Amino acid sequence: MINLYVIDNKNWRASAFGIGTYITELSLALNQSNLNITIIYLNSNSTSVLQSIENGVNHWHIPRPKLENNKDTKLNDDDYYYKSVVYILRQNIIDKENIIFHFNYYEFSQLVRMLKNVFDCKVVLAVHYQSWSFKLSGNLTRLQKIISKPVSNLDSFYTKRVALFNNEKELYNTIDKVLCLSKYTAKIIQSIYKVKKRKISTIYNGLEDKTLKIVDKELVRKKYYLPLKSPIIFFAGRLVPDKGLSYLIQASKKVLEQFPNAHVIIAGSGDYDTFIKDCGNRWMNIHFTGLLEKSELYELYSIADFGVMPSLHEQCSYVAIEMMMHGLPIIGSTTTGLKELIVNGKTGLHVPVVEFEDNVEIEISLLAEKIIYLLKNEVERKNMGINARKRYRRLYSSSIMGEKMIEFYQSLWED
Repeated sequence: MINLYVIDNKNWRASAFGIGTYITELSLALNQSNLNITIIYLNSNSTSVLQSIENGVNHWHIPRPKLENNKDTKLNDDDYYYKSVVYILRQNIIDKENIIFHFNYYEFSQLVRMLKNVFDCKVVLAVHYQSWSFKLSGNLTRLQKIISKPVSNLDSFYTKRVALFNNEKELYNTIDKVLCLSKYTAKIIQSIYKVKKRKISTIYNGLEDKTLKIVDKELVRKKYYLPLKSPIIFFAGRLVPDKGLSYLIQASKKVLEQFPNAHVIIAGSGDYDTFIKDCGNRWMNIHFTGLLEKSELYELYSIADFGVMPSLHEQCSYVAIEMMMHGLPIIGSTTTGLKELIVNGKTGLHVPVVEFEDNVEIEISLLAEKIIYLLKNEVERKNMGINARKRYRRLYSSSIMGEKMIEFYQSLWED
């Protein structure tokens, strides 16, 4: 039997968003398999090591101890904590055969090395993000120019980006397999990071189908005080610059000149003040819901005409998969993994991300044109939604993810 240990980090915001969703969906997808699954929550808020079993999956919470006097030891906080984690795992892992540690964060490279020294195991890393892309807005052209220069010629900002890149590269060479969530990222890791192709696998995220079977759209609109026949344009995600929300808001103001009864719904938490200010005098048609419960989010998906995702970088977006699952066409940027989620002209429309030497941009007028096009072409819009739903079921369902992940784990002993 394969003993799978999936590592989560409760001290990082991504645990509450994409990576947290990924780990939940992964455990659901593998629930009927013969894998022995344990989710390990590092940096847990618990006061002691806790263990529980939920739906056949083990959950271990390992808090970080508080060091009263760091001067008494040569170990820094991470050294001390990771040694403690390894000790706890040695005591609690009974079956030490066929062990896989599935990491989801670059920050644990030190722990990866410790585990490989102690256990006869396989270690994999799922690439949910690349650290350099946050500050460079996913601008690969800019990254390539930076890493091609001697470090001595770079300022502190770029030196940090190169350090992040090199740390990722070192980790890729330490682990057994790199698990990519998009073909785009797999190509980058092979060509830019120089990782051998045989060491890289690509498996898309999967999502359990929990769409509302019967929806009275009129009642849902009344519930949220939305006019019965007004077009609804939908955005979901964190309110941060990298999600491209400013582009959507500026494009929406152009759209509202032609469709003054349209409503743009923005679901998610973040920097409200900045984005509300961007709305100008159009805030009556642009609605900020805050962070929604999943049931509320799905209700709004059910009445939306289409989704818009002008992100500057994504891997395999769960928001996009949710939209496809609900039969929504998506107008999305051509950034990283988002481009391959959306089939241009079939399940939605592409808006190019243009890379410059120092920044990336999306053309606001072009984004507005795409939105207006879908608003004007109802039949084509509905056909795209049907195709999006079919694409979800064929490539991004929970069952497909589960099958491919089992094959992936089993293949680790074939090399």
